[in-house]
Amino acid sequence: MSKIYETQVAGRPLSLEFGKVAGLANGSVIVRYGDTAVITCATASDKPRDGIDFFPLSIDYEEKMYSVGKIPGGFTRREGKPSEHAVLTSRVIDRPMRPLFPKDLRNDVSIVSTVVSVEQDNSPEFCAMIGSSIAVCVSDIPFSGPIAAVYVGLVDGRFVLNPTVEQREKSDLNLIVSGSAKKVVMIEAGANEVPEKQMYDAIMFAHEEIKKLCAFLDKIIAEIGKPKFEYEHITVDEALFDDIRAYAEDDVKQALDTDDKTVRDARLLVVYEDVYMHFEEKYPQEEYKEQIDEALYKLQKTVVRNWLMYDKKRVDGRGILELRPLSAEVGLLPRAHGSGLFTRGQTQCLSAATLAPVSEAQIIDGLGLEDSKRYMHHYNFPSFSVGETRPSRGPGRREIGHGALAERALLPVLPSVDDFPYAIRVVSEVLSSNGSTSQGSICGSTLALMDAGVPISAPVAGISVGLITDPENDDNFLTMVDIQGLEDFFGDMDFKVAGTKKGITAIQMDLKVDGLTPAIIRTALEQTRNARYYILDEVMLKAIDKPRDEISQYAPKIINMTIPVDKIRDVIGSGGKVIQGIVADTGAKIDIEEDGRVFIAAVDPASGQMAKQMIENIIKEPEVGEIYEGKVVKIMDFGAFVEILPGTDGLVHISRLAKGRVNKVTDVVHEGDVIKVEVTEILPNGKINLRKLYD
Repeated sequence: MSKIYETQVAGRPLSLEFGKVAGLANGSVIVRYGDTAVITCATASDKPRDGIDFFPLSIDYEEKMYSVGKIPGGFTRREGKPSEHAVLTSRVIDRPMRPLFPKDLRNDVSIVSTVVSVEQDNSPEFCAMIGSSIAVCVSDIPFSGPIAAVYVGLVDGRFVLNPTVEQREKSDLNLIVSGSAKKVVMIEAGANEVPEKQMYDAIMFAHEEIKKLCAFLDKIIAEIGKPKFEYEHITVDEALFDDIRAYAEDDVKQALDTDDKTVRDARLLVVYEDVYMHFEEKYPQEEYKEQIDEALYKLQKTVVRNWLMYDKKRVDGRGILELRPLSAEVGLLPRAHGSGLFTRGQTQCLSAATLAPVSEAQIIDGLGLEDSKRYMHHYNFPSFSVGETRPSRGPGRREIGHGALAERALLPVLPSVDDFPYAIRVVSEVLSSNGSTSQGSICGSTLALMDAGVPISAPVAGISVGLITDPENDDNFLTMVDIQGLEDFFGDMDFKVAGTKKGITAIQMDLKVDGLTPAIIRTALEQTRNARYYILDEVMLKAIDKPRDEISQYAPKIINMTIPVDKIRDVIGSGGKVIQGIVADTGAKIDIEEDGRVFIAAVDPASGQMAKQMIENIIKEPEVGEIYEGKVVKIMDFGAFVEILPGTDGLVHISRLAKGRVNKVTDVVHEGDVIKVEVTEILPNGKINLRKLYD
């Protein structure tokens, strides 16, 4: 029997129905928000997966085109691999939920949210986030929930909960916050240079709403939640750990105490081999290798966290708020339209910008109202960047997520299409990685855009803050700026913030603990702001202080003009013959929008101007007294038709072909002749009379 629970969110009905569908899943729910509906199912394997040292969680957000009354594009006409938006939504659900599962759980867990109906004002992503949390909470899968999530907009200076389509179009903020009743677990934001104080207030506004939703979910769990299943806990034998710590702690400290990742890895390899050999009799590898590896991992984590929390010492010797050595350079790639290289310690990102006609914007076939994307940011993370060997298989979820973060960060400072009529693509190649490459890609991409002559309104920089917490005391924590890989690996948070001098443009927060207190959030925002200012002033703006005045000689030069809508047909011509002729004659690329905007792209400026003149000639209305050189296109007994403008003919009557009497038209002109004529009359029906000018 099904059971329905109802509440209101942002003045709209939210209902959760259990027991109606997917009865074989460990937990399932239909979440309805207005006319939007999402089915979420959570399942777990009966047994743990052998031979792994991680929790095998998979979260999928599946978009079904029938939910918006569309048939998918492409040859197969069915949904294929997840869209970029679906991947990003899966990540937004994954990041707050993953830390709340037991760290030693090895059973496969799968959470699938299927979008089956969409009302554009009511976000299916919101339904999927709520559904994922409650589906696991009412199931027998171990989980420290519930959590809830909301969207926050900023319209006319006021915070708006779960904004509608109209409100989203006006909003200066697109903020997603997930949290428990006590703490914030995940933050994701895109913003139009929102100040830190206002961003903090928005996060707290979201958390107040989250508390109400968690209370609603708690009542459901109390009524229908299943007891959690027992599983085999993976723990390190305390005696084994104490033995290894006593023997190897000093060696581990010496190995970790360097700013060079390559040196650290080489030193640790020696430590591991030494420990294996030393304890071969007491703890044979055949039986204890997994436990030894886990103990050494735990020892490294203990050393790094104790250094930070109690000694205020970082593995590379920096101060807690000190950035690694920075450098920036532009113009590395002579044939790319713009390029920038940004280096921070052993993290290095090369970004390249490409400018193209607006018709090359990305086409989006999704559930939302957006059908194209003019600015595209792609992020690549090859294996050599971390000194590893593996074949390239295209971007994974992480690469897609980092590219989208950089895209969000830079979008607010880009010029409008009217001011800069280009489609823009930036590709960030990670050449070396030792912490926070996503923020390095934002800095490198700002350099590339300015090098390409894109008139951005302000430069954008990004930086991350890490966290070490005391599990016994929420008030005892330490945040550190510009975390490197080891601090990210053993720490509790990667809080990434990008923005300009004016304010924040993007946030993404990854967390490994059960949440953040307001004090941690406030501190992180303040520290990233100060670091961002330093990066901009001391490094990036010294490499290039403003966008170049001219775009690259290899970039297409785009001329935009507007023609009357009723003239579009004339410019295109029957079957596209007119516009194809212009393209063939000039070599330019021409795009015409439905509202009459025309974009002419050509690497050679003269070709673009020629195409513009030809279009102007087509749309030009002839006037009495104007003189043209036109081609004779048709001969009749009573006169000759002359094309004075593309697609526009006029008649020279036989009596006006010469001064004296003309017996036959062909005595004076033939088809294909170019003659000079004057407009003598334009009739009410649009027909044009001409006279031939005589020498």
